[in-house]
Amino acid sequence: MENKDNLIKHFWQVTYAHTIAYFIAGVMAMIFMNYEAIWATEIMSSFYRPIDSTIVSFGPLLQIPRGILIALFILPLRKVFFEEKWGLLKLSLIVFGFSVISTFGAVCSSYEGYIYLKLPLEIHLMGYFECFLYISLFIGILFAAQKFAHKKIVTILPAVLIALIILMVIMGNLAALN
Repeated sequence: MENKDNLIKHFWQVTYAHTIAYFIAGVMAMIFMNYEAIWATEIMSSFYRPIDSTIVSFGPLLQIPRGILIALFILPLRKVFFEEKWGLLKLSLIVFGFSVISTFGAVCSSYEGYIYLKLPLEIHLMGYFECFLYISLFIGILFAAQKFAHKKIVTILPAVLIALIILMVIMGNLAALN
């Protein structure tokens, strides 16, 4: 029987690793890839919501339930990913494979996207910056969480960062109301 504390730790680590990695990668992509201008172009605005829409602003906050789902999906293989040699590298390949190469539908930067979408090649290629940054951060945070699990900072820092992300989303939306 699995120790309840180990399961809680697994869900917490995967959820905060995903949420923090998603937030940082998203902010970096917004800054360096100029998503606001790209999403406003005629071709992209037909299927992307505006950057300043309410649901988009809640995106970082909505990653918490997504992180819980990711933790649930990798739960049966957590020993492979977290205890075996090169386990996190295996996880990064799985994340890349199912998030980019083998998506269910045609999305930007995916294998199916190249075939079925009318997007210019440079739009597809731009998506890899955010993708590789996210995967690197996600795996890096999980690595640090495993390697330094005995350090108090590994417990406190993610909680502070998640609280800051939640606070920024709430405060940003409150400011937008005025």
